Amino acid sequence: MHRNITIFAAASALSALATLPASAHATLEKAQASAGGYKAVLRIPHGCDGEATNQVRLEIPEGYIGVKPMPKPGWTVETEKGNYAKSYNLHGEEVGSGVKAVIWKDGNLPDEFYDEFVVNGTLSGVEPGQQLFFKTTQTCASGEVAWTEEPAEGQNPHDLEHPAPILTVAAGADEHLHHAHGSGNAEAAEVKAGDLTIGASWARAMLPGQPAGGGYLAVTNAGSEADRLIGASSPVAGKVEIHTMSVTDGVMTMRPIKDGLEIPAGATVELKPGGEHIMFMQVETPFRQGDTVPLTLEFEKAGKVEVSLPVRAANGGEDHSRH
Repeated sequence: MHRNITIFAAASALSALATLPASAHATLEKAQASAGGYKAVLRIPHGCDGEATNQVRLEIPEGYIGVKPMPKPGWTVETEKGNYAKSYNLHGEEVGSGVKAVIWKDGNLPDEFYDEFVVNGTLSGVEPGQQLFFKTTQTCASGEVAWTEEPAEGQNPHDLEHPAPILTVAAGADEHLHHAHGSGNAEAAEVKAGDLTIGASWARAMLPGQPAGGGYLAVTNAGSEADRLIGASSPVAGKVEIHTMSVTDGVMTMRPIKDGLEIPAGATVELKPGGEHIMFMQVETPFRQGDTVPLTLEFEKAGKVEVSLPVRAANGGEDHSRH
């Protein structure tokens, strides 16, 4: 889904290996990457309450496909395979299944040491700002540490006791180009309300079971006075909010805009992936490509405006093969 629209935050990098604190979390060496090839280097900083780690299990998130683990001396490597939630284009071929988990076992990583576990694959069907959770469980002689917690809406992942390692999808040049040009017949017709024109509207297809999704549009104010987008609602979502996305100290967060979004006179404001956007929450039926999402926008001066958002593929376009 668009930047996976449940509210998420990015993981921060660890400090230098020699100074890794005993309380450090499991993380990814590279916590941001654009669509395409990506080598995931999982960092395990310590054992289980002083015990050595004997097994590490890494769950492969949806959108990371064609995964192959790197052999690790002293460890036995196994994979678990299964079906993806949808089909992806991988090197010109449609694939619907692959590695879903990688297990390194029969090894020995003492508590006082640090090590890395590596897999290589492709990020496909993902968008800038989307968060992928690399849930990890390390097993020791008499216990385990499960790095599987996902942050709630607006929560900093550092506040969690055992946060899952997070990868934030970054924008690539091809993605910016794709969003700029898009596919004309995938956008709704422009809607006018007083001095305002709403266009370039669309919603992102959602994964099965996903409770939140994103919507995007552009508002042009041809008047001499500013207006303000103060609210939104939809019959297909229990709650709709206008959100903003920001990165602070390497941590990406999304939060609702409490006082509304200003639409300056003579200007166009874009609600787009990676910035301000419409957040559909408590969605019972995930948006599917080809559907249309009804949305009511409420402006301070222009009042309520009804628009329809065509649903595009989760990768932001209509053609999966473009990625």
